[in-house]
Amino acid sequence: MEKYEIIIYWSDEDSSFVAEVPELPGCMAHGSTHEETLANIKDAMALWIKTAQEFNDPIPEPKGRRLVFA
Repeated sequence: MEKYEIIIYWSDEDSSFVAEVPELPGCMAHGSTHEETLANIKDAMALWIKTAQEFNDPIPEPKGRRLVFA
């Protein structure tokens, strides 16, 4: 789980930090600080993976490198 890229950014709309894991579709969390947001996204990642396992859905392998967006 530690090898997935996590992107954290500030959202003016939500007045909070938002974290996304691009390799785990829909896996997002928020918090009032970077630390809280990071803890929340780690919980969300664990839940995402556990749910995928329960439904026998594929779990993407972490790319282990920086993703590139155009």
